[in-house]
Amino acid sequence: MGDQEELFPIPAGAEPAAPLATRMRPRKFDQLVGQRQVVDVLRRLTSSGHLPSIVLWGPPGSGKTTLAGLLAGETNARMVSMSAVTAGVADLRKVVAEARVHRRAGLRTVLFIDEIHRFNKAQQDAILPHVEDGTVTLIGATTENPSFEVISPLLSRSRVFRLEQLDRDELKQVVERGLQELQATIEDDAMETLLEVARGDARVALNGLEAAAALAGEGAISLDHVERALQQRHLLYDRAGDQHYDIVSALIKSVRGSDPDAAVYWMARMLEAGEDVMFVARRLVILAAEDIGLADPQALPVAVAAQQAAHFVGMPEAVLPLTEAALYLALAPKSNSALTSYGAARELIQETGNESVPLHLRNAPTGLMKSMGYGRGYKYAHDAESGVADQVHMPEKLKGRKVYTPNPRDRKPGK
Repeated sequence: MGDQEELFPIPAGAEPAAPLATRMRPRKFDQLVGQRQVVDVLRRLTSSGHLPSIVLWGPPGSGKTTLAGLLAGETNARMVSMSAVTAGVADLRKVVAEARVHRRAGLRTVLFIDEIHRFNKAQQDAILPHVEDGTVTLIGATTENPSFEVISPLLSRSRVFRLEQLDRDELKQVVERGLQELQATIEDDAMETLLEVARGDARVALNGLEAAAALAGEGAISLDHVERALQQRHLLYDRAGDQHYDIVSALIKSVRGSDPDAAVYWMARMLEAGEDVMFVARRLVILAAEDIGLADPQALPVAVAAQQAAHFVGMPEAVLPLTEAALYLALAPKSNSALTSYGAARELIQETGNESVPLHLRNAPTGLMKSMGYGRGYKYAHDAESGVADQVHMPEKLKGRKVYTPNPRDRKPGK
């Protein structure tokens, strides 16, 4: 933890050995690249000197920490920062106690919590009353959807601002400013590679640029310097963030759309970025029942076998049964009758409520129940020549109502 000056060591001439990304941190809103729409709203909010509690939601390197410092500075507030990775309730209590002292002296405290999604419910609950009574103004930063990761009471007392990944032109501006700071030059193909690998993350771009410049020495930064500095392509993926949900959505829709190439590509994106193998396996099992279903009843055993095999062999070999299953599901005929049938049954229940089980379908384990008509008139299906009993199985009031609508691609058992 530290105050604003410790978090933003950026006064002119200070900290010359700090990383380039830190030295390049904007000190004014006008120096900020990108996020113009959000910045315009925030500037209007702070123009009166008032800063509400906010949550900054965006990908890595989009300027969340920088914005927090600028907002605190614009409102002349004292800023205390902490990371939810290392801080706990005891740290929060200490900050609140100090904030009360400063509040009596007329100085407001902005509490900046980086990666706020890593605080559990109890830790977030501990912040709530102090945000509510104005002891601290909260600025939370998160790469993950706050709707899922921030408790509702805290979220309702904050304004959420969505930051976007920097586009190519914006990232190029950041790199060009970095070149000026380093007094370096870069070759065109090296610039293109740096922008491609950074994928909108200003911090990755500046760290890579600084490392490449050190390798280049007095000369221009070449493609070789950039590749050696970065070592490998950065896969943009967060196992619990937006990229997680976006890519798994692409996998599901590719299988559903019978595109084997895209299905394997998106699955590989997840696995190569370190996704839990069992999460991928579970998605394939769900897909087998939801999207292939009775059109190819063998799809579910294939998916379950892939899950078992992946669990048994582990990575990296687990990619083989999972790829086999992904290809099988993508190439299989499709039917969502399991999904639609259950949905229709659920709607029928919501519409009609708790209809009674017909007496002839009830068991009669006691004499009293038998005397009350339980089980009377029940027809044992195996006694029928066709193996199908001619009797009503739905509640009396729902006689004739259907929830299963056969898909033309559905196979009947044994065919």
